[in-house]
Amino acid sequence: MNTLESLGWWGLFLGNLLAATIVPFSSDALYIAFLELTKQAPLCFLVATAGNWLGSVISFGMGWVGRLEWIEKYFKVKHETLEKQKAMIAKYGSWLALLCWVPIIGDVIAIALGFYKAPPLRSCVMMLIGKAGRFLVWTLLLGFSLF
Repeated sequence: MNTLESLGWWGLFLGNLLAATIVPFSSDALYIAFLELTKQAPLCFLVATAGNWLGSVISFGMGWVGRLEWIEKYFKVKHETLEKQKAMIAKYGSWLALLCWVPIIGDVIAIALGFYKAPPLRSCVMMLIGKAGRFLVWTLLLGFSLF
């Protein structure tokens, strides 16, 4: 994390982008560190939200270009599991994108939404709302204001 902190705002953006892809990294810890370090809540909020959202959009895109054969072969996911996921995406659609902020499963949700071809614009907007909501909660819990 020291390397990301030394990159300043680009480090916050990049760290949050990577954390929203399949790279195992805590965007929350990075956000809290930058917020406490800089005391610039509005800028931290915007930079972290943009990076984390873009990371989920990239994950969505990775899912979009994915193939069923790859998932079954390389990730050893059973066909029945994929059918259950498909049914969930069909039932809840883009609303699931609000949960892309949740650690670990959020990345899977973003990829699944892309893989099962959920509406891209609506999915991306919902991802943005979820990501912004998460950083807003952290900001307020730590006693900062965005205004």
